[in-house]
Amino acid sequence: MEFSVRRPDVVRAVNQRWLLNFWQSHRGAHRVPHWQNVVVERLSGQSANLSMMAVSGDGDAARFQIRFNGNVIGRAYGFPDQRGKYLDEIMPAILRSGGLPPFLQAAHDGCPIYTIHDIKDRNSRIVHYERLLLPFAGDGRKVDRVLVSSEFVCLDGAFDGDNIMHLQTAPPVLQLAVKIETGPA
Repeated sequence: MEFSVRRPDVVRAVNQRWLLNFWQSHRGAHRVPHWQNVVVERLSGQSANLSMMAVSGDGDAARFQIRFNGNVIGRAYGFPDQRGKYLDEIMPAILRSGGLPPFLQAAHDGCPIYTIHDIKDRNSRIVHYERLLLPFAGDGRKVDRVLVSSEFVCLDGAFDGDNIMHLQTAPPVLQLAVKIETGPA
């Protein structure tokens, strides 16, 4: 998967733009922000759409263990509590080729990654799955956590988000895959 470099204004959802600014403000002089410095209470209003992943391993062998999944994410995957499981264990096989590379890129580069995939709900309505990945590091350098914000948007209005990730019969259509330009640390 190729990632072009884009400015932060490529992010469409207001909540995700706020999170990107939040990430940048916590970065300071480091390559990536220290997770320990983040005031979690400021994120609680968005928690339904958030996931926190712990990163283990390096490069293409990196794995992402779920530490927290909000209600919207649990509903989309059909599992209310996924803590302790690895992303590659819960992600349907048909989604892995397009779903895992953004995580690997965020962990490798320490840059925010933004993707938009088109998926379909059980009534065949197209749903834009907008995902913002924000890397964090205990030491300010090596990424050991990824905060994920997921937004599901249907231009037709309401859609059925229950178990939507497991309903896919074809790989999602990639609309956008970018590294977000954040400037010097």
